[in-house]
Amino acid sequence: MELLDHAGSVRTGEELDMSRLDTWLRQQLPHLRGQPQVTQYSGGASNWTYCIAYDNDDLILRRPPAGTKAKSAHNMGREFQLQRSLRPLFPLVPQMHAHSRDESLIGAEFYVMQRIKGIIPRRNLPVGLGLTPNQVRTLCLNVIDTLVQLHKVDVQGAGLNGLGGGQNYARRQIEGWSRRYCDARTWNVPAGTAVMEWLAANLPEDDRVCITHNDFRFDNVVLDVADPTRIIGVLDWELATLGDPLMDVGNLLAYWVQADDDFLARASRRQPTHLPGMLTRAEVLEYYQERTGYRSKDWRFYEVYGLFRLSVIVQQIYYRYHHRQTRNPEFKRFWIFVHYLHWRCRKIIARRN
Repeated sequence: MELLDHAGSVRTGEELDMSRLDTWLRQQLPHLRGQPQVTQYSGGASNWTYCIAYDNDDLILRRPPAGTKAKSAHNMGREFQLQRSLRPLFPLVPQMHAHSRDESLIGAEFYVMQRIKGIIPRRNLPVGLGLTPNQVRTLCLNVIDTLVQLHKVDVQGAGLNGLGGGQNYARRQIEGWSRRYCDARTWNVPAGTAVMEWLAANLPEDDRVCITHNDFRFDNVVLDVADPTRIIGVLDWELATLGDPLMDVGNLLAYWVQADDDFLARASRRQPTHLPGMLTRAEVLEYYQERTGYRSKDWRFYEVYGLFRLSVIVQQIYYRYHHRQTRNPEFKRFWIFVHYLHWRCRKIIARRN
């Protein structure tokens, strides 16, 4: 039974030119032996991620996608340095190897890190991995505890004081995501004006600051093959910053599809949060609040923020498809999901706190 997460074939148009890259990698990592075999991880909605397998080591290379609309959203140098600084205090971060701004090597800035070999819980757990409801619950709690652990990292001790933009984090996030949505909007998605105005008018009073991952979800954690309830790695740090921990929880729950959710939510599910034993969104929030003491007077802001932010990410992906910057057929109907997310935002806004 194969449980380890593996990359697949490289998508057409996203190939790596190994002629110069191989030479550069051997200069950075002289221990490499043999001829490299290149595969690519599925998705490609954000940064492109490749596995470069040598005879004696497996490397992970990350680079921005082609046709990126906002380079600031795919800053390879920042992502590399953040993980290198954070790893001593949060050892679930992969070990960083090397970073290059030389776009002549593969056509883009990139960095290389260690491969953490384990199980990545994507839409469904690997075939043959039969977890009991009690094991699923343990996994779920361990995932939430990992986020709690991250939020308790000593920012100063990690040398990451300059990672964020200081105070008014919530305001900057709402302004930034609203601007990105307007920039990426196509004719077939909502204007979103009412949702953006509500968020701007309902900013939380508390402005707690900690290290936030900002894309923390099941398919960004790595599980131990020997004990699939144990977390051995956390991936995809491109959006990490200093910010409000409850906004990180709002982001997590925007992806959280329960077994009793509606058809469109279940159709869009990308992680195994529907399994018997998983906590509901309300239970996740209560457990996190008990472990941290962080609470909000009006949780609706964080719910709407998480869903609206997800709609922006989906729309940015669809924008590239709409303008033929990518031909990945998976993105063809993302505009429908943007409508759905805005509908959920409006429904929550209309609800009494």
